[in-house]
Amino acid sequence: MKTPFRRGRVAVACLSLLSVSALAACGSSDDDKKTDAVEELGKSEGQVSILAWPGYVEDGSNDPAVDWVSAFEKDSGCEVTSKVYGTSDEALNLAKSGEYDVIAASGDLSLRLIASDEAQAINTDLVPNYENVFDFLKDTEWNSLDGKNYGVPHGYGANLLMYNKKNFDTAPTSWGAVFDKAELEKNKGKVTAYDSPIYIADAALYLMKTQPDLGIENPYALDEDQLAAASALLKEQRQYVGEYWSDYLKEIQAFETGDSVVGTTWQVIKNNVTNKDVDVTLPTEGATAWNDTWMLSSQSENPNCAYKWMDYILSPKANAQATEYFGEAPNSPEACAQTTDPKHCDTFHAGDEEYAKQLWFWRTPIKECLDGRTDVECTDYAQWTQAWTEIKG
Repeated sequence: MKTPFRRGRVAVACLSLLSVSALAACGSSDDDKKTDAVEELGKSEGQVSILAWPGYVEDGSNDPAVDWVSAFEKDSGCEVTSKVYGTSDEALNLAKSGEYDVIAASGDLSLRLIASDEAQAINTDLVPNYENVFDFLKDTEWNSLDGKNYGVPHGYGANLLMYNKKNFDTAPTSWGAVFDKAELEKNKGKVTAYDSPIYIADAALYLMKTQPDLGIENPYALDEDQLAAASALLKEQRQYVGEYWSDYLKEIQAFETGDSVVGTTWQVIKNNVTNKDVDVTLPTEGATAWNDTWMLSSQSENPNCAYKWMDYILSPKANAQATEYFGEAPNSPEACAQTTDPKHCDTFHAGDEEYAKQLWFWRTPIKECLDGRTDVECTDYAQWTQAWTEIKG
């Protein structure tokens, strides 16, 4: 089975991202929004509306063999309606409509939902399966704020280095394969890169490890000089890039045909490439990554069914089905025990904390430096977007 995958994961943030409080200005103010966690659940409403990435809420309509929604509806009595989105920016706009009870949010969206009062804090005591979730996915910077949980973790994955072994005398172990000029010269015109401003963080991570004098401590916290350095590196890389990608199908095709021989990727993409010479690695510098979160809308009209869904999708069988189908690491050892492929969790390094420590999960850059610096103002996503436009020319 070819695994379906999202065609975009990155949003264009509000143009005035200054801090968490400034992010709130991007949303509407509504006194009717409920942002505090409930202490107990009530009677089920009989329905729930879900906003999610493609492949997260499958009811058999796309493939009769792929269905974890029907079991939920039968057991809970909550009828599911769902809508998929293609970018986090689209999801933010849809969430503001108040038409959805639950939202599956990546790290470049979750903070904005919280800050714009579109998210309700979660009482994890009312989500029994939360207890099984890997500890390193709990209480993180992208699903919690000021000691409050605003969601429950779903699945996660890393942005890896993919390469064709025929084009390398020895297997690459560093992001230098796509950032070092001498390495780039060897594969000019056949280098590929992710087409998004968030890719600036990949360059920043490489500089953080190879040019410590720049003082980068967090690839999402760049002052103007650090952003300029990352931009300069990417402008140099641009001369060697044959194609930028955001559609995973195009990257698969490019590596199949040999039009691309090295670049950033996802594990699920590699799994769908049939060319046996193509492989992936987690470079020594580490990598950027994502971890999606199920969040409750502050405008939810069906919060009881929403809680039932969040608990259900964290249950071992459902989480195993959803993450295996999608192509990412499940959120618990119990889910790993339920995957159809007994090697799935090994392939995606599920539960491997040492592996996870090498990952920098996506965050939305804001002017308040995410690395804790207070003596300088960092660049926000609007500045990253402008920089990316200049990088690509």
